[in-house]
Amino acid sequence: MSSESPNQTSAGRPRSEEAHKAILDATLALLGEVGFSALTVEGVATRAGVGKATIYRRWPSKLPLVIEAFGGLPGFEDVDTGEVSRDLKKMIRNYLDLFNSTQLAAVLPSLAGERVHNDDLAGFDPVMLERRQPLIRALKRGVERGELAADLDLDLAADLIVGPIAVRLYFSGRILNPKMVGPMVDMALTGLRKQPS
Repeated sequence: MSSESPNQTSAGRPRSEEAHKAILDATLALLGEVGFSALTVEGVATRAGVGKATIYRRWPSKLPLVIEAFGGLPGFEDVDTGEVSRDLKKMIRNYLDLFNSTQLAAVLPSLAGERVHNDDLAGFDPVMLERRQPLIRALKRGVERGELAADLDLDLAADLIVGPIAVRLYFSGRILNPKMVGPMVDMALTGLRKQPS
């Protein structure tokens, strides 16, 4: 009878929790290196040091694997200071700090670049919508407090506020500096604020 505990595995193979984390870490690393289209389950298995069967027991294909791995990366976090400008500035600064210090900086541009011509990535649309909800909620609070126009299109306003981040990231290749957030939010809110009657 084997003396191994239920949590032990054969030499060279990580235990279940370790394997799960290794697979997700390998997925993110390869996404940043080769992109979604070139990423394979075999490549993830090799990088993670697990068998392909270990991956397929958890995820039926690479799309749900990539979605879960991406979902573990930081997104916008709720901030409620009682004033919409402060909320947005703090929220976006915090996000950019995380963006520049995690795999988001490599993974997000890769996925966004492929989304246009890879229909498989439509599976990410609900994930991306959910990740921007703290931004939408901050704008909605601004409307409720009378800081922003009552008929404000919240989704369009969110696009307007974070649009400069996308332009800088995808078209200029410049580093996303948190110092850009103050002027960016101030300029956007100039057009979004409730106008005097």
